[in-house]
Amino acid sequence: MAERNDISDLLAFIGREGDWRERLQEVVAEHLIPALEAFEIDHDGLIDLLGEQWSGVLWGCGFEDFLSCRYEDGNIVDLYLKRRGWKETALNRDYFAALRDTPVSLYEVSDVQPGASMLLRDLLTDAEPVTVREKSASRTLKQWDRIAVRVVAQRDHHVISGALLPFGAEMVEFLFEGLRDALKLKKRDTLRLSRDQLLGCAPVFTAAWLFTEIDRALAPAEIQFTNSDGDDVLFHDLRFPLASGVTQKAVAERLDRVKVFEPEGSKFWNWLALRKGKGGKAGGGLMLDTQMEGATVLGTLELKGKALLVNVNSATRAAMVEVLVTEACGGLLNRPLTTIRTVEQMRGESRDGEARHSDDEIPPEIARELMQEHLDRHYLETLDAPVPALGGKSPRAAVRTAAGRKKVVEWLKYLENGSARHAGGPIAEYDFGWMWEELGLKELRK
Repeated sequence: MAERNDISDLLAFIGREGDWRERLQEVVAEHLIPALEAFEIDHDGLIDLLGEQWSGVLWGCGFEDFLSCRYEDGNIVDLYLKRRGWKETALNRDYFAALRDTPVSLYEVSDVQPGASMLLRDLLTDAEPVTVREKSASRTLKQWDRIAVRVVAQRDHHVISGALLPFGAEMVEFLFEGLRDALKLKKRDTLRLSRDQLLGCAPVFTAAWLFTEIDRALAPAEIQFTNSDGDDVLFHDLRFPLASGVTQKAVAERLDRVKVFEPEGSKFWNWLALRKGKGGKAGGGLMLDTQMEGATVLGTLELKGKALLVNVNSATRAAMVEVLVTEACGGLLNRPLTTIRTVEQMRGESRDGEARHSDDEIPPEIARELMQEHLDRHYLETLDAPVPALGGKSPRAAVRTAAGRKKVVEWLKYLENGSARHAGGPIAEYDFGWMWEELGLKELRK
């Protein structure tokens, strides 16, 4: 890898050739200037925003594009190999020639073998997936990640070029819009590009990454947490003190009569939505709700000591459950005391609790087993529950149509990719294979 990536002599050659040096600068500028001008920042400002590590990668995007450019007096790779190729190793000569003719494209990552290889599927052409040998990137990339890079044929195998940009979902949409604009394609047209089209659109890939990343760096989006009713999440803990002389048993008997309070033991209830599968109203944020037998869990109730403790995740639900409990229990309970906490406060309490109880941590193997069991139950119920990403349909219902199957595949990849990024935790090891099989999509998990 190190020998193949040695471009020092090529760079020195370009630096001595005035016209070619200026042409390289022009191509690199074509990749960077649109975003810099749009956000009114200079190169130093870009480094301050994104970090020094991206400066070289972004320059590399322009440099690799420059190697493929053909001018009236030729191509820089052809000229270099003609004049100085005798000084290069055979591996370098082959690599430069292949890189000259290889366009950048958007690839989906799978079958990652850390430190060895990964399978890349081109999302913009009909080319067959290809396994690339790669030591560095394969240690950090996860299943279903998407990357913009050049896949270069190297004798009996394939490698990737040095300029690699990771593409999140928002960047992918920005890229697709940019490619359609550049090629004057309609939204309904299939986005399938030829080699020449990809070679001509290289700056669009860099621009899509830069516009999205700079925007995110300048105004980091706060994650919006909502519940399935569309309410902003604010955790409400209601503590109803038992009236003088009242027993837990008397309160439990009243709560058992409430249709929407599903008992789980003698002192604990789940407050369930009246209609199974209620929800799916959350917008672009993260939805914090759980499902139980296909119904949304709106809150929990627990008798503890001399009080009934109720936990819900919004002000609206707090008001609703207070009415339900008061109507059911009447004078058995006194008026509640309410504590309100944000998601960040809950996170802080969780971290503090972990620090205080570090000596009592669950053994990793037990934590892993518990996590697997929890995820099995959760995702089994999710298969029959409405999913916002599927237009409010359940996965089982969505796969009944061709368009729905495509959405479910993307949803499964999103789940699997998110899980894989929890490095070192039990969730990272979860195998989603059974879900693909359960939904009849096993052959598409590639």
